[in-house]
Amino acid sequence: MSPLLQVTGLTKHFPVRHGLFGRRVGAVRAVDGVSFDVAEGESLGLVGESGCGKSTTGRLVARLMAPTSGGIRYGGRDLAAIGAREMAKIRPEIQMIFQDPYSSLNPRHTVGTIIEGPMEVNGIEPPGGRASRVRELLETVGLNPEHYNRFPHEFSGGQRQRIGIARALVTEPRLIVADEPVSALDVSIQAQVINLLRRVQDDLGVAFVFIAHDLAVVRHFCHRVAVMYLGRIVEVADRESIYTRPAHPYTHALLSAVPNPDPDGRNGREVIRLTGDVPSPVDPPSGCRFRTRCWKAQEVCAEREPELIDVGGSGHRAACHFPEVTAGPS
Repeated sequence: MSPLLQVTGLTKHFPVRHGLFGRRVGAVRAVDGVSFDVAEGESLGLVGESGCGKSTTGRLVARLMAPTSGGIRYGGRDLAAIGAREMAKIRPEIQMIFQDPYSSLNPRHTVGTIIEGPMEVNGIEPPGGRASRVRELLETVGLNPEHYNRFPHEFSGGQRQRIGIARALVTEPRLIVADEPVSALDVSIQAQVINLLRRVQDDLGVAFVFIAHDLAVVRHFCHRVAVMYLGRIVEVADRESIYTRPAHPYTHALLSAVPNPDPDGRNGREVIRLTGDVPSPVDPPSGCRFRTRCWKAQEVCAEREPELIDVGGSGHRAACHFPEVTAGPS
């Protein structure tokens, strides 16, 4: 069966201009040849450092911006090749949850108006009326239906994010792009929101592209994980393979930064401290983009870009000339 979402060679370059007449002198390669797929009802986590291109990838998938090149096939149609009118017909099926619950909700609108908005834009008339549907969704996300006439400033951050989730669900989407949906929340509230999203996925069968930098959150929510570095995916696998048998040195470094509950360091990972800064996406290194910070880099890493190839079966792939793990568990 074909995947619900299939991204191939996705690229987004932002022009760099200089001088009085805005002459183009280069481009920021925010996303540079990203490929992945998401099955119906599956959750794929996109992780990496700030500036790696994961949020831009999410916005491209949701068609909030147009790609420079590449394909975004959703339900058999290439979203990168269709116009705004055709995209408007598909828009209800692809929704987005934004990172900041304080800026993503209009402070002048009531909760009811905010959640009804997508229904009004897409001409959706649910049985029983829009107001009834909104109250039903408020209950689904753990809020009181009586909150219908309240304004965003009357809610906490966690409650605002629940409103954002209700807004994303109102069109009954098949795919939700969640752009760091819990990073702006307190740790105690993060667990509540993640559990809510898991329940939504279990009950409604919604597929997720879940963008985050917190690996613990991704492990709790996602079926598969794709690790991004400087605009490209360097490793992708199911969550257990990523966390127990990481193949790419960058993935090792990310995992070593996760706090270890063992204070004496027993049974924990070796802490890897990367040297140097992330290279500029305007002028990325030749060959492997991670080589300038990698302790395993050799001459071939500068000469030839590694391909994303199978390193351990079961769809575990890594873009590294010297992957650290090549065999599955015994």
